[in-house]
Amino acid sequence: MYAFEIERPKSLADAVAAIGAEEAQFLGGGQTLIPTLKQRLAAPSKLVSLSGIAELKGLRMDDAGRVCIGGGTTHATVAREAAAHYPALAALAAHIGDPAVRNRGTIGGSLANNDPSACYPAAVLASNATIVTSNREIAADDYFEGMFTTALEDGEIVTEVRFPIPQAANYQKFAQPASRFALVGVFVAKYADGVRVAITGASEQGVFRWSEAEAALSKSFDAAAIKGLAADADGLIGDMHGTPAYRAHLIGVLTGRAVTAAAG
Repeated sequence: MYAFEIERPKSLADAVAAIGAEEAQFLGGGQTLIPTLKQRLAAPSKLVSLSGIAELKGLRMDDAGRVCIGGGTTHATVAREAAAHYPALAALAAHIGDPAVRNRGTIGGSLANNDPSACYPAAVLASNATIVTSNREIAADDYFEGMFTTALEDGEIVTEVRFPIPQAANYQKFAQPASRFALVGVFVAKYADGVRVAITGASEQGVFRWSEAEAALSKSFDAAAIKGLAADADGLIGDMHGTPAYRAHLIGVLTGRAVTAAAG
């Protein structure tokens, strides 16, 4: 590690003001940033910790019936407190990393980082959630822009994520056993106006929607509806863990499992 300053604001306004320093960076749960600093892949002169800001934590239901989760809420808290309102989201959070990661990592930090194998982006995109920041509201379809890239601007903080509750939903993850990230993860959510299917872990561009499966499942919410479909392997990740064709196959298998679980 190397020398840097750390600031611990107690309010969102103070955090936004603190990030104005040259080469300053926000620190959420630190599950990505701290390892990055240790490897000297980043060298901010100041870290602005968000862990002491109470207004960024917790879960509530709004007047529109959405589950609203503060950006500083840990995965463990989401797993515990969302279970009564959005079980599929709670189950997803309960299987992120290990207990140490779940008790430190935050939903806002995960979405700001937008790792191509992270779980939350699939839930956010499939749920058509709204990402609320210190400046504005961003629809899920407009938020994710590519691998480790989002619509967030410099100095912008994810303050809350608002999830419309679906009629049925399920998340299936084929986990890489060492990292516990998704080799492929599929989140399926059925709403009155149709079905959304989001894929994480598979694409070089990060999380994406499988539109062909959405169209088929919107007509018939049954795993049999996608039996004739095959995800396109072009642009999918190929590495020591699996070829693009293997990941494409997993997308179909996991989507079918998610639909069966959600409908069952």
